[in-house]
Amino acid sequence: MVAGVTSPLRLTDIAAQAQVSEATVSRVLNGKSGVAAGTRHKVLAALDLLGYERPVRLRRRSNGLVGLLIPELTNPIFPAFAQVIEQALAGHGYTPVLCTQTPGGATEDELVEQLEERGVTGIVFLSGLHADSAADPSRYQRLAARGVPFVLINGFNEQVHAPFISPDDRAAADMAVRHLEDLGHRRIGLAIGPTRYVPSARKEQGFLAALPGADEEGLVQRTLFTVEGGHAAGGALLDRGCTGIVCGSDPMALGVIRAARERGLRVPQDVSVVGFDDSPLIAFTDPPLTTVRQPVRAMATAAVGALLEAVGGTPVQRTEYVFQPELVVRGSTGQAPGQ
Repeated sequence: MVAGVTSPLRLTDIAAQAQVSEATVSRVLNGKSGVAAGTRHKVLAALDLLGYERPVRLRRRSNGLVGLLIPELTNPIFPAFAQVIEQALAGHGYTPVLCTQTPGGATEDELVEQLEERGVTGIVFLSGLHADSAADPSRYQRLAARGVPFVLINGFNEQVHAPFISPDDRAAADMAVRHLEDLGHRRIGLAIGPTRYVPSARKEQGFLAALPGADEEGLVQRTLFTVEGGHAAGGALLDRGCTGIVCGSDPMALGVIRAARERGLRVPQDVSVVGFDDSPLIAFTDPPLTTVRQPVRAMATAAVGALLEAVGGTPVQRTEYVFQPELVVRGSTGQAPGQ
């Protein structure tokens, strides 16, 4: 009899979910050797997904705690990153500790202090103060001096000597503009967040490189990375005659679409909208959103790999690893009016 398995049906279910043989499931559940770490993880993940309790012998002792700091949960791209990072950490035996900043709540510095008090093995920063060009980078220098390994996602500061993981934001804006130009749009605007943040500044640079002079014409609207921010920016750009609008995030794009509909405009017949991130469920909006996909899985996996190399004592290159985004064309973009 297989430990932890009460019937052949259960064994079959686990094998089907993990996409491995029943014999492999049996070896994992009985703690036998000869199973690759990745395969073992798939079987354990299948157990968890099917709602089965792990046998006692499979409950591993944690290799340590790793802090994950994210700015908020309302933008779906942040939970998407957190999920992949947590899965990757758990696959290596580490227990992730998710810390979310909220208005009026603990600051990034306070959260880091709390994590250090709990003896975390390392920290992953996602879109933190490292992305804010107005913030003091010395906080990260002090953290490094205290011997805490860390990695930073989405945001680069040359004064911080640590691994950075970023998408190519300039290329993202450029490919969005090229897509709209190919559809015949000549009046193209940009709805972007505050340019004190590195990802925003880089997207704006890519946009203006593709469309020199757009800023002087009022075709760059700097606002908040929210639906409300996109709504405000979209209204201003539509009033300036834009038939194509590039956005700094998917929620902003949804705000632009709302602004267009309030003016009696159709998407994409009258105005085309491009988002950024390819957040979960964004393919199911009305219309499905054309967006520039941020390579979340590749970036998150690379971040965890860099962090664990540092934890293991391997010298990690103190540089920025840049990942190429991908344009995903859906229903929110179409031929320019009159084409």
